[in-house]
Amino acid sequence: MGSTFHGVNRILLRSANWVGDAVMTTPAVRAIRMNFPAARITILAKPWVMPVFQHNPHVDVVMPYEATGRHKGAMGLLRLTGDIKRGKFDLAVLFQNAFEAALLAFAARIPRRLGFATDGRAALLTDRLYSYRRLKKGHLIDYYLGILTGAGLDLSGREIELFLSDDEKDRTPSLLADMGIEPGEPLAGLNPGATFGTAKRWLPERFAELSRRLYTEQGFRSLLFGGPGEAQLGRRIEAASEGCAVNLCGRTNLREAMVLIDRCRFFITNDSGLMHVAAALNRPQLAIIGPTDFIATGPSNPLSRIVRVPGACELAPCLKVDCPIDHRCMTRITVEMVLDELQELLAQKE
Repeated sequence: MGSTFHGVNRILLRSANWVGDAVMTTPAVRAIRMNFPAARITILAKPWVMPVFQHNPHVDVVMPYEATGRHKGAMGLLRLTGDIKRGKFDLAVLFQNAFEAALLAFAARIPRRLGFATDGRAALLTDRLYSYRRLKKGHLIDYYLGILTGAGLDLSGREIELFLSDDEKDRTPSLLADMGIEPGEPLAGLNPGATFGTAKRWLPERFAELSRRLYTEQGFRSLLFGGPGEAQLGRRIEAASEGCAVNLCGRTNLREAMVLIDRCRFFITNDSGLMHVAAALNRPQLAIIGPTDFIATGPSNPLSRIVRVPGACELAPCLKVDCPIDHRCMTRITVEMVLDELQELLAQKE
């Protein structure tokens, strides 16, 4: 443990706000537990991110930040500040870079406040770090770990992790039965959606063709994963798959999606939060990448492969929500390319 952190017994971690980002903080969470083995560790997270930390042995309490409920608006933030104060924390570690994260820790009078000096919040931090520009050039996992190394704390590897309970695993057969899946049926996971626009999405008709070929050529029934906002997309692909895929979009919560992904033989996905979930569950995975920065946010797992066409577009990685031209970074990725990569991936696994 860093010598300047003696006497720290209660720690508040401010989670990132998106599922994939939260998964990428798990190596840092594990390292904090290693540095402070006797401390009580609480993580403050938005409700949709909280399942990432459920059953995590390195976290004692997951505290909800109900930004659309009791913590909404100015009065809600005062309530949240009061909730944090009652925790009597000695140290706040801010994975989230927003000004608000530092303001809440400051207002709650947490004596030590550790984080990157971004978003004009340097004056609110007691332990401020300025290496974020350099770290932003690498993977986001290392960016979060940089908070710890910058503070002189030790690391515990960079492997991401999620934890499923025995009870959740035991319920998997009944979940599958509810979806019309026979016991022991070989399953493939497909994730055709992605938040923030269409640019990160491979073509729905190609996901449908992929599901048909996985079934007719290899015997895999496909499960289509996604949130409520992707239900229509899932229905469209399910209809075009001609009985080879089952639409789960909007039909599962995040924990249920985790146990079902864990049951799949492999996972094929756009760049998304579930991509990082599958990587953390050690599922063999193909990530179809177009406009995003795969160096910064690609799946971090030796069983994951990226499918992309280098040089397909001079704008890539453009990071745009919707493609301003012809979506060539995705249209040039064919079903045959994905199936070829899958064959190599599964051969590597065996």
